[in-house]
Formats: sequence, structure tokens, C-alpha cells
Amino acid sequence: MEEKYKSGFAALIGRPNVGKSTLMNCLIGQKIAITSKKPQTTRNRIQTVYTSKEGQIVFVDTPGIHKAKNKLGDYMVHVAEKSFQDVDVILWLVEPTDYIGAGERHIIEQLKKVSIPIILVINKIDTVKKEQLLGYIDVYRKELDFAEVVPVSALKADNTQVLIEQILKYLPYGEAFYDEDTITDQPTRQIVAELIREKVLRNVDEEIPHGVAVTIEAMKYDKKLVEIDATIICERDSHKGIIIGKGGSMLKKIGTLARPEIEDLLEKHVNLRLWVKVKKGWRDSDLLIKNFGYDSKEQ
Repeated sequence: MEEKYKSGFAALIGRPNVGKSTLMNCLIGQKIAITSKKPQTTRNRIQTVYTSKEGQIVFVDTPGIHKAKNKLGDYMVHVAEKSFQDVDVILWLVEPTDYIGAGERHIIEQLKKVSIPIILVINKIDTVKKEQLLGYIDVYRKELDFAEVVPVSALKADNTQVLIEQILKYLPYGEAFYDEDTITDQPTRQIVAELIREKVLRNVDEEIPHGVAVTIEAMKYDKKLVEIDATIICERDSHKGIIIGKGGSMLKKIGTLARPEIEDLLEKHVNLRLWVKVKKGWRDSDLLIKNFGYDSKEQ
């Protein structure tokens, strides 16, 4: 490593559905965090690693900061706000608008308490005219003293290399934290569970996804095949029926969509078996939240 090599941590924060996971996947060039148009898709803190000749950035993707309605929501907000600590730079993602709502106001109040550099990342610039951006930037600059402001399109990978360069400016000099071929610190089982949950999020009715979790019961590796047994957890019997679908059609669709991405991840053929179970009120159960992989002590 050269003496000028930099390495450090960058937290991705923002309201639900501003594109944090899409941006992180784009920056590292591989899908690790799941995405959907529904808010609160990300529930855990997810670390991914970008490595180049100039330095290594460990991205910390966080759940969207929102007003919690249950214990799972409390957990998600706790994880997000805890991620402000122990990082070298914060990336605050916002959408291109001159309206600052209550959600952004709450984040601004949190950011006023930190002393580390904050980069304002205006995402989704492909949805507005370029001449509008200066006005949006001015509105946010009046609220906080940003180290940098970088407009990007995570969906189209526009200006993302500029963002990488700006992040590296604020990282300390030092050796890499991870080997250069490391992409994430997430256990394989957790990524597989999240890929399955993503397909539920994208294919079932609006009210169901928030009450869905996925657990991996077994993963058995053979030379060419991985046998995976997974359970989709929901909160109501009626939700179970919708997830299964008529004649098992929806459950089959979820499995069919998830399998290729899991095979890409594992680089093996996959035999995926899915079940659906009802756990009423699990989002307000400390024990079940922990059992389904949302343990605040581990974040």
C-alpha cells in the first residue's frame, strides 16, 4: 500500500425510499442491499466495501429514518441514528426538491449534533432539469454547512465517480480494513433471506410487506447444488393467503424471481423451497424481532 492510501467509513442516511441501497449497490458494482419502491425496505445496517488504488471506503447503508410505529420501527431508527457514530463522513441522500418536509427536518436536527463532514447527495437528478438543481442546492445549504454537495443518479450511475472522489477526500490515511476482494461483511444467509424478501416487497399488496420477514431454515451445499429451505413470516392469516396465491402461484413467482439472483450470489445452482408462516404481532415482540435477525446489540 502507498503512504497516501486512504481508508474509512461512510454512512448513507436519509428518509425511506430516497435510493440509499440503490446508490450503494451502484458504487460497489454489485447487488448486496435489496431495493423496492416501498419505504423502509432496508432494516439492518449493511456494510459494503469499495476498494481502489487510491483507498477503501466501507459504506454503511442504514434503514430510512422515520417516525416509528412499532418495536421493529424503533429498532430501525436506532440502527440508523447509531450509524452517525464511528464513521468518518456522512452521506445524506435527498431527492431533488426545494421542499424540506418534517422527515428531513428531523434528520437536520440530528446532523446538527455531529462534528464530522457531511456530504449532501442529491439523488434522482435524472428526474429533473439541470437548471433546477442550483435552486435545490441553495435551499439545503441554508440549513447546514455541508462539506460537499454532489448531485447524482444512482439508477443511471451519473456522477457517482465524482462522489467517490469527494468521499476519499475526507477519509484518514491508513491501511485497508478488508481484503481487496471483499464486497460485504453480511453473512450469506442474511443476503439470501433479503433477496427473497425483496421479491415479496415487489410483488404483494401495499399493506403486507411491512409485516414480512424471511428466515433461512437450512442451506446445504453440494458440489454443484445448494439446497435452501426458507420461511416467509407474515402477521395475518389473510396475508399468508395472498403471499401463497391461488394454487401457490404467488409463492412460486417469488421463488422463481429470487432463485437466479441467489444463484448469481452463490455461483451454484439452487433448489429453493419456500414456506409461509403466521406470527401475529411479531413486529412488537422483542423476542421475535431478535429471532428474525433484528438484534440492536449486534448493530
